[in-house]
Amino acid sequence: MNAVQETLEAYARWAPVYPPVPHNPLMRAEQHAMLEAWPDVDGRRVLDLACGSGRYSRLLLEAKAATVISLDFCMPMLRQVSVSRRVCASMMQLPFQQDTFDAVVSGLALGHATAVGPWMAQVARVLRVGGALLYSDFHPEAARAGLTRSFKDENDIHCTVPHRQYDVDAQLAAAAAAGLKIETVREVRVGLELQEPFPGSESFYRDWHGLPIVLVVRAAR
Repeated sequence: MNAVQETLEAYARWAPVYPPVPHNPLMRAEQHAMLEAWPDVDGRRVLDLACGSGRYSRLLLEAKAATVISLDFCMPMLRQVSVSRRVCASMMQLPFQQDTFDAVVSGLALGHATAVGPWMAQVARVLRVGGALLYSDFHPEAARAGLTRSFKDENDIHCTVPHRQYDVDAQLAAAAAAGLKIETVREVRVGLELQEPFPGSESFYRDWHGLPIVLVVRAAR
């Protein structure tokens, strides 16, 4: 089984217990950092790329986006999205015309792309001139340190989601090559931006203090 199929199957298992809200400390810290860099979407047409169960789709509509398109490759996840127009497709081959969106928002998904350059190129293609890309991802330094993205499914079985590591410099270079101008780069660090207690957090924060665990990037076309 290849990595794409493994990822799809992992998210299909996760979907029944994956609510459309940030449901753990890492996701809450990630969303806080995303909202600090949030683009103006009032009256705009926006793509929630790799939307999962639609947590950013909801926030985009609350921010008065005129149209929100929620795209994901996992149909069990997409079925949970009820607030927007839904499209089941790969984020590596977006089924939209050039210059379709005023903004693209993507939460914790870049590591599922098969290559960072083509991913950035697809985003840049569907963004209008002056449009904004805002995305987050599991930080490559956290992945190199051995941390993983994992969950327990509805049967309480522990599962790990496959995730590729793209160095920060490689991400920024891919964005530039796609014609995107970097505006913001932020890191969510253990014990600093991520401080919320959870079972076992005392040792986690002690052992990994200062480690970047989430990367947030905003760019403009």
